[in-house]
Amino acid sequence: MEEEKKAMEAIKDALRALRKRHLLEEGAHAPAISALSKPLISHGSEWKEKTEKLETELQQCYKAQSRLSEQLVIEVAESRTSKAALQEKELLINDLQKELTQTKEQCTQLKEELEDKTKTLDLLIAENQEVRSQLEEMTNRVQKAETENKMLIDRWMLQKMQDAERLNEANDLYEEMLAKLKANGLENLARQQVDGIVRRNEDGTDYFVESTIPSTCSHRIHAHEGGCGSIIFEYNSGTLFTGGQNGAVKMWDTNSGSLIKSLYGSLGNILDLAITHDNKSLIAATSSNNLFVWDVNSAYDRTIKLWDLHKGYCTNTVLFASNCNTICLSIDGLTVFSGHLDGNLRLWDIQTGKILSEVVGHSSAVTSVSISRNGNRILSSGRDNVHNVFDTRTLELCATLRAPGNRLASNWSRSCISPDDDYVAAGSADGTVHVWSLSKGQIVSILKEQTSPILCCSWSGIGKPLASADKNGYVCTWT
Repeated sequence: MEEEKKAMEAIKDALRALRKRHLLEEGAHAPAISALSKPLISHGSEWKEKTEKLETELQQCYKAQSRLSEQLVIEVAESRTSKAALQEKELLINDLQKELTQTKEQCTQLKEELEDKTKTLDLLIAENQEVRSQLEEMTNRVQKAETENKMLIDRWMLQKMQDAERLNEANDLYEEMLAKLKANGLENLARQQVDGIVRRNEDGTDYFVESTIPSTCSHRIHAHEGGCGSIIFEYNSGTLFTGGQNGAVKMWDTNSGSLIKSLYGSLGNILDLAITHDNKSLIAATSSNNLFVWDVNSAYDRTIKLWDLHKGYCTNTVLFASNCNTICLSIDGLTVFSGHLDGNLRLWDIQTGKILSEVVGHSSAVTSVSISRNGNRILSSGRDNVHNVFDTRTLELCATLRAPGNRLASNWSRSCISPDDDYVAAGSADGTVHVWSLSKGQIVSILKEQTSPILCCSWSGIGKPLASADKNGYVCTWT
């Protein structure tokens, strides 16, 4: 806009200069015209015509000069405009040259980065080839180890079969001796030696202590790293076994809270524990789908398997429509109670493998089943946060226990029933343990010490203590 204003002012100045020059030229020519006019008068019309003609030509010259002046002004303005545009383009060219220089520098830098990355890629390819060669070598080793393992398993199975034959011979001899003992009036003693189960209706087996309502945490034990999924007391003893996620089984003195000993050899996490009534054999179920010194186990293939401890192989398999989550044996060892993911409680004969009875216990998965000391009641807990007590003879519902704050922490949360069959204890996801009275049908104690979800509870057969294990591997004993 400023340049246009300057151009207009220059044009106006040029026009004023032309008008001034025109006036000066007219003043300069005036004497000549007057001098010529005298002879013209004398000479007559000829000179007059020449004079008019010259005046006309002079006017045309003035007009032509005026047009040339105007054209000169326009051309000067255009020249200035072109010069300004040229300067702008020169500035633009300078900017483009700077950008071109920066682009060249960036291109050089990218080339250097490309070279570095190419070198890195070559190094990675070399390392990958080396890792592949190591992988092939390790694969060959694994295949060789699997072959050797298979050979060892075959040899072990052959040895087990030979051992089983020797055990069969020993069993035949044992049965013969058992028949002689029965003939001599020692039938009750022989029955105890055969199955290792102490029956409550036999002489000398009544050993009961009245259970107390737990209220105080006597010991807080860090039993396992990674969590404790199962605990169980010895029969008629204060010795507690704990099974951890690290695959170890530990034996604790609950009176002092001290470790007695540790049992190793499991190939996976300890999921559940059981102990024979004579306290001679501890049974541990693991996540590796292996059985270590047990006679009954359940699996997530909708089967329950019966194992012979002496012979070391499965003697019976029962197939169900729903996966089995938990099991327990009756007092006489002839009936198995199994809880399933469909919420049903099933009873089946351990000898024939046939279902004896079935009842819908829960609206969701059954997490645990526990039989009472006298064998007349069975406690079942489910993911619906309900704890039911059934009569084992008729499967009639005797009691239903629940609490607003009691929420089971997992599909394998274990509840328990007291030795005198008067109380039920169950852990919750908030770290508390709820204790119900079966006679009153209400909560009599809420135990608060642990902060992580409670996975299982177990009550000592001598009435106290009550033990609870949480997800962080801590075990608390309550008196």
